[in-house]
Order: sequence, then C-alpha cells, then structure tokens
Amino acid sequence: MKTMKTRSTPTAHTGRRGLSARTLLLERRDTTPLRTAFVEGASGRRVTWGEIAVAAADWTAQRHSLGVAPLARVGVVMGDPLAAATAHIAALAAGVTVAPLNPQAPADELAVEIRNLGLSAVVTDGGAEAGLDDLATAGAQVWLTGPGGLRLARFRPWPAPTRSPGPAALIMGSSGTTGPRKIIPLTEAQLLGTAAAVADHHGLTADERGYSPLPLFHINGLVVGVLSTLVAGSTLVIDSKFSRRHFWSTVADHDVTWVNLVPAIIGLLAETVPPAAVTERIRFARSASAPLAPGTLGRFEGRTGLSVLETYGMTEAASQIAANPLDPRDRRPGSVGRGVGIEVRVVDETGHPVRPDTVGAVEIRGAHVVDQYWSATEQGLVARPARRPGGWLTTGDLGRFDEDGFLYLVGRSDDVINRGGEKLYPAEIEAVLLGDTRVTAAVVVGRHHPIVGEEPVAFVLADVPPAGRARLTEELHDRCRRALSAFKRPADISVAETLPCGPTGKVRRADVRRQAALTRPLHRQTVRA
Repeated sequence: MKTMKTRSTPTAHTGRRGLSARTLLLERRDTTPLRTAFVEGASGRRVTWGEIAVAAADWTAQRHSLGVAPLARVGVVMGDPLAAATAHIAALAAGVTVAPLNPQAPADELAVEIRNLGLSAVVTDGGAEAGLDDLATAGAQVWLTGPGGLRLARFRPWPAPTRSPGPAALIMGSSGTTGPRKIIPLTEAQLLGTAAAVADHHGLTADERGYSPLPLFHINGLVVGVLSTLVAGSTLVIDSKFSRRHFWSTVADHDVTWVNLVPAIIGLLAETVPPAAVTERIRFARSASAPLAPGTLGRFEGRTGLSVLETYGMTEAASQIAANPLDPRDRRPGSVGRGVGIEVRVVDETGHPVRPDTVGAVEIRGAHVVDQYWSATEQGLVARPARRPGGWLTTGDLGRFDEDGFLYLVGRSDDVINRGGEKLYPAEIEAVLLGDTRVTAAVVVGRHHPIVGEEPVAFVLADVPPAGRARLTEELHDRCRRALSAFKRPADISVAETLPCGPTGKVRRADVRRQAALTRPLHRQTVRA
C-alpha cells in the first residue's frame, strides 16, 4: 500500500459565504475559463468551465422564455455523461429543482417517476432508452439540450402546478428498501456544503483530476464527483458505465490522481494487476455506497498498490457522512471512519447512546441532513418530518464505535436475521465467505424456518468453473465452521450465476430474499451445513 504523497495545501472550501452554483461558475468563468471541467474517459471529449458557464446562462435565459417558474421541478434524463454533468450544474445555477432520472429506465418506469415527482418538464439529450414521444406521453414537456442550447422538443399542456412542500434544488426518490418509497429534497446549500466538505477532506485542489465511472442519477456520482469538482475548480473524468477492460488504460491516458469507486467495482479490480506507472499518480481510491469486505480491501490494495479511503454516505445527507483520515497510516480497515461535518451517534432501542464496541442504530445530525421527506398523493406532494426530536435522523444502519470514535457498520436494521432469538448480522458472515480468494461477491439473507423463525442462507459469485462449485461450497462451509459460532453459520451456501444489483453495484437484498423464499435450494450447487 502506498504512503501519503506530499502535495500542496488545498483551499478551504467549507464555510465559504455565498457558496452557490452560480457564484462558483462565475468564479470559474473569470479565472479559469479554458480549464477542462469534465472529460469522457471513453472518447476523450471534454467541456471547459467557460463552456459550462455559457450553458448555465442559456438555461437561465431560456427558463424565462419557456415560462419555467423558479424551483419548478425538471427531470434530467441524460445518456451522455458530459451532457448530464453540464445539465445538473446549469440547472442548479438556473434555480430550478432538478430530478436526476435513469436514462436506461424503460418508458413506463420513467412515466411513473414523472408523475410521482410532479415534474413539469423533462430535459434530455436524446440518449435515453425512452424516446422523445415516450417522455412526452408521460405527461411533461420535453426539452432537448446539447451544443445548440436548450430548446423545446415536444410540447404538452403545462400540468397543473403541484405545490412544493418546501424549497429544494434536487429531489431523488428513495429505493424503498426500508419502508414506503419517499422523495428526498435537498437544498443547494446542503448539496454544495457537502461537496465542499468532500473537497476539503479529500484534499482536492484545482490541479486534481479525478475519475468517477459511477452513474450521475445517484447522489454519489453527483455530489462526490460532479459538485466537489465544481467547488474545487478541478477536472473530473467521467464515463456512463464502468469497464473493467478499459479502467486502467483510462486512468493512465488521463493522468488521474484519485478514483471514486464502489465495493462492487473494487472487487472486480482486485483481480487485476496494473503497471506501477499507471497507479503512481493516484493518491487514493475512494469507496462508498456499500460496506467493503476486509478481504476485498486487502486483495485490492495488495494487487494494485493503491490505498482505499473507506467512507459512508446516504442521499439524506447529500452523500458523505463519514470518512477515514486522508493519511493511509491513520485509517482503520473495515471502518468507515469518523463523521465529516456531520454528527454521528450509535443508540440503543431507547434512543440513548451506547458504549464503544456495542452495536446499535446509527443516527446523524447536521446542516447537510434533510429536514423532511416528501411523498406523492392524489392531492400532490406532502411533507413529513425526517428527523426525530433533537434533530437526529435514523439512517436504518446498524454499527458500533471503537474507543477512538471510528464507526464500523454491521448491516441494515431490516437485514438482521433473528435465528431462535439470536441476532445475526449478514456483514459478519459475508466477510468470512469473502475471505476465500475465489469468492468475488457474497450476500447473506434470512429465510423462514418453521422452528427457529429464520435461518441464514448465503449466495456467492465465484471464479470457479461449474464443475468446481460443489467442492467450493463444501470448503466455504468448512471455513464458516472454523470462523463462526454454530448459530451464525449459513444453512445453505449457493454459487449463483449473478446477483441482483442496482446501478451502483449494491445488491438488492429484497430480491434475494424473495427468491430464497420461493426456491429451496435456489441453485443446484447447494450443500447443506
């Protein structure tokens, strides 16, 4: 693992007065208009800060000419990552409320999102899976954006305005995995405040060149990638999707200094050995969006020579909540670090903080944390408080602090398996399975049992031929017998062809639980413990 590199001291962005997309863009336009803001890794196409400032001015002017009211809700459906990055910054500067939407989603899914979010218009570059007519049929005006500026593409009668429960610069729908689906509204101050905290903590200067192959309709790619680059005035290489085949060549071609990744990508890259010349400029590989198994972390750092900066975030906090120290010597493997600009605590069932090394519910509080959730009703959008008394928001995560205040996540509250009264945390079992170097991914879920209530079952992806799967499951059972108490051991371990994942590579556990309940065993290559 490489040591910390000596570099210039970054500008302190946190706490700057008047921090807004408009003022930041004016600053970039006046000081570094020709500096590249974003580069598409696959093609090498690029856009400068001066060009983004022009696009933002165009958005502002045409917002007035198209009759768009301030804080009107506008969906962004972009297949081109350069267009998406430009559109999100321009929308912030123009003062509309933007809703990032998945360009790969089918038309019917986008139609539901347009209705639920109460969107009056959708902006697209024409690269979405749903065509212009499909988007217009969904009930919103459709605008095209590109080199020719922002223009009306398909007209629909302006929908009756849906009253906003409050101000928001960005709204995102939750996955609904922890309860009813909700809409998360974030203000410009929350978005840019978190982006500034990321830039400060990560030591981003104007000379940095990051690489983020993460989707721009998720909070990580938007805030940690696009908006922290805006705050720092640096450069970001972006791609619409991750490619293991071209990852290291992209890093080399664009002189990348830091990379923004998720555990699923880190697991794939852990099987590669890039030339030292490719990675020598990279200060760190950032990991977020899901827990990173210690075995995967060790393999990645050993194979690549890169240090991993483990972090923790969620949409309700405009992305980052906690992070390990920037200096690799001060990090704690397996920990997501300490709070960055946000208070973090771990509480028991009565809401009282617990002692170090005691598992409890993770709660957060701070200016970057949402105050309310929105939900769609027949009467329009309605709000409900997001925080508990005292200003604390319950994350749904379970974790513990060590004696030095480093946070360790052990799972989600709804993922806990109750086996005869004993609580099992999937992350602990998954870490044991991932200790086998052949296992590239593992997920443990609870399955109904008529006597003990639930039993843990495991599904893994592994780099073994089909003929070797039965032997692998036997050896994984042996590994669990050596490492885990009897009640924690999986009843079944199955080698799967694929695992259901979202766009950021996070496993959809609800889908795995449903399939585990329907089929017993799920795959032929299953061995009973």
